[in-house]
Amino acid sequence: MTQGVSIIGTGLSAFGRQPGVTGRQMAVTAIAAALADAGLTWPDVQVAFGGSDSSGLADTLVAELGFTGIPFTNVKNGCATGGSALFAAVNAVRSGAADVALAVGFDKHPRGAFDPTPGEWGLSDGYGEAGLMVTTQFFGAKINRYMRLHGISATTLAKIAEKAYHNGSLNPNAWRREPMTIEQIATAPMVNDPLTRFMFCSPGEGGAAIIVANESTVRRLGARAVRLRAITHRTRRFGSFEVFSPSVQGTGEPTSVSADAAAAAFEQAGIGPDDIDVAQLQDTESGAEIMHMAECGFCAHGDQEAMIAAGVTEIGGRLPVNTDGGCLANGEPIGASGLRQVHEIVTQLRGSAGARQVPGTPRNGFTHVYGAPGISACTVLSVG
Repeated sequence: MTQGVSIIGTGLSAFGRQPGVTGRQMAVTAIAAALADAGLTWPDVQVAFGGSDSSGLADTLVAELGFTGIPFTNVKNGCATGGSALFAAVNAVRSGAADVALAVGFDKHPRGAFDPTPGEWGLSDGYGEAGLMVTTQFFGAKINRYMRLHGISATTLAKIAEKAYHNGSLNPNAWRREPMTIEQIATAPMVNDPLTRFMFCSPGEGGAAIIVANESTVRRLGARAVRLRAITHRTRRFGSFEVFSPSVQGTGEPTSVSADAAAAAFEQAGIGPDDIDVAQLQDTESGAEIMHMAECGFCAHGDQEAMIAAGVTEIGGRLPVNTDGGCLANGEPIGASGLRQVHEIVTQLRGSAGARQVPGTPRNGFTHVYGAPGISACTVLSVG
């Protein structure tokens, strides 16, 4: 179990297109909100970690925040950037190097699909010339195989997106705040079979920040702390089926970095998937949420069809998933997404989620982020 580390402050900027607002400004907005939530000021932060894919270096934010001289390390780990920054911040507190640490993620992506360069991922130019750097092709291929193996229907893909846009309509920070029907989603133009336009998230804009502290600081501040029971971070093993590594090697099923990270998180936390009251799962597209439900241990492969039909993952269901609308409704500002997930779970466990609040008294939450070319970070959070 992760001993003695709690989240004491969270903050977000708005997500979605924000003309005239830079990614750096979104980061500063999120940090200011997190500091206010924690009852702290910038000089109270003793170490920071942060990252962005396309909006600059996080350490340079000190120009706006204040020149306090603290260590500030840049993190870049694909869609797992935010989760990786938090992993580093937590370990700084666990080690005794700091009493208070910050993790921040932010991005402002242009319109259109991501355009990664093969060489930056250790791949030959031929890989890109064959069109394999287009991530939507990977997502389509992976969910197509999964649907055939486990009996998942195209209707279920549309239901995932319908839930996301409904939840986004209840979230004042979300980008996509208009509900959509299953028919609208299912009949939208096809991008990569079987995924239509509205089953994908879009590269977006936003910032998110999390402040963590040790037990003595929590007691001193009397903060509304959420205990970080576990945080894990894994890279892919041989045989994985990942972005920019889309092949099945050997004779068995592909390994899963998400399954590795989630299993390690539950072992560290001392509780299991059945104990989780609300979860955030990476949903770069509808199929990802479905696959990650099983990979993170919340069901057996193939059980998702019946679970989703029964409303299990709705806000009022037994296991609410992506209550803030996930990446589908918020977009994917790469640096911010993992920390947005943690912000949402903290908000839910505090009972402060307003119209999207999970009923009852949720006590345990889980987050999972997945990034190219096979990186995953997970947390288990608790109150009470």
